[in-house]
Amino acid sequence: MIKELGRIIAEVQSLGVAIPSGIPTRMGGAGPAEAGFIVIEGITVSVPVASPFVGSSPYSLVIEGGASALFKEGSFRASVELIRRPLFYDFSTVGGVPYRKIALLHGRDCLATTLLQRCSQWRYNRRCRFCGIEISLNSGDTVEVKSPSELAEVSSSAKLLDGIRHVVITTGSGDPPGSEMKALSEAAYAIKTATGLPVHAQFLPPEDLGWLEVLKQKGVSTVGMHLESPDPDILSRVGPAKAAIGKSRYERAWRKAVDIYGANQVSSFLIAGLGEDIRSMVSECQAMADLGVYPFVVPLRPIPGSSMEKALPPDPGYMLDIYEDVSRILNRAGLSAGRSHAGCVRCGACSGLRAFESNEASVLCHAAMTERELQEAFAIRRMVFVDEQGLFEKTDQDEEDGRSLHLVAEEQGVIVGTVRVFPAKDDPSHWIGGRLAVICSKRANGAGEILVTEAVRTVKDLGCRRFTAMIQEINVAFFERLGWRAVQETEIYRGKPHRLMEADLG
Repeated sequence: MIKELGRIIAEVQSLGVAIPSGIPTRMGGAGPAEAGFIVIEGITVSVPVASPFVGSSPYSLVIEGGASALFKEGSFRASVELIRRPLFYDFSTVGGVPYRKIALLHGRDCLATTLLQRCSQWRYNRRCRFCGIEISLNSGDTVEVKSPSELAEVSSSAKLLDGIRHVVITTGSGDPPGSEMKALSEAAYAIKTATGLPVHAQFLPPEDLGWLEVLKQKGVSTVGMHLESPDPDILSRVGPAKAAIGKSRYERAWRKAVDIYGANQVSSFLIAGLGEDIRSMVSECQAMADLGVYPFVVPLRPIPGSSMEKALPPDPGYMLDIYEDVSRILNRAGLSAGRSHAGCVRCGACSGLRAFESNEASVLCHAAMTERELQEAFAIRRMVFVDEQGLFEKTDQDEEDGRSLHLVAEEQGVIVGTVRVFPAKDDPSHWIGGRLAVICSKRANGAGEILVTEAVRTVKDLGCRRFTAMIQEINVAFFERLGWRAVQETEIYRGKPHRLMEADLG
């Protein structure tokens, strides 16, 4: 059922849907604009409705007797719900500006605003070619700058009249670039103070990472810093300003943001269909997930009037392959749209990922993403190797911890196990595992097996060709069941018999 629903979503987001007149749509702005919103099997979906390619789509929305359905080539595919026109659209600010020129309903319960509707990168000829941020301004559908007081007024009304539950603030780049951060912090504070709603802010990675802490203090719950493409050559062509910033600055900002906001509360858009290799897309998603960043993969949405208006979205089959691969990455890392407090990831309408996510696994495994998680991992090791087994007197931590990648097993938000991996000093293709520890009460739920399996996958992704570990004799049979083999005779280590074992990397 999930796969069929995912297929429908991938197809309508790539092919578009012919809709009757009168359905609310969005034709310009930042992000995947040019859209109508429908709800399929409980999942809100943003679909192209006005681009030229929609004219040849096999999908159509049919409304009869108050019921709505999605048809493909005349055959019924799914019942759908329509999202009503929000009531707050009928009001204006005390200054006479229509509310819908200040902020719009996105999806089912998300209020979205573009704080600065002009982007300095457009004037410097460094605009993102897929973006339509100034198109809606030039057409008179919005205003150039939204003031904090206007945003407080509109968000309060939208919450009261339409049940808005979270807010997205995106923005064009200020002049000079970076000056938008102060405006973002003031807008977020006004909205948070007026409504108490969780706020998501989107921006370029600032040179001064202190702004990430400022935004948190002003009421921002989640942040998005969007790389857009995993391919640097493609990014140079379609997003030259973002390419000039450099991947390393994005990574520094992501790491800092995860420390401040937590894993799953930092995201990055990745646009599929710009000519990238699928392997680079999946690899980038894995790298982001390992940092605790949610890779929000969306199909290219050509916006009428933009530099890429004549482009076509990617093939639905391509998106299905990406969604299936990336959803597995998300599930392993414990990242999900449902755990996001606010923003595009929580809304999910512009991507098909939500239809593929599975939160059935009771134990999730991912790299330790914050200092808190790392310290909890060390505490579990101390509990097992110092208190329980007596292998060490006070602590098992050593000089290898500083250069190790620490994986943790998590159950319902609680760290229950850990293992570390690090490269051998004399051979970077040889990785060493160790300090596998699971709290006693959780050893029957598969956490140990999940940690070992994820450790093998992780080192393979890092170029490992040989993966070994010193295993206590009592655990040799467990590792053999997971495909490991003993490569040396038993030796005594810290008073207990151990054997050197090697993983099957095939």
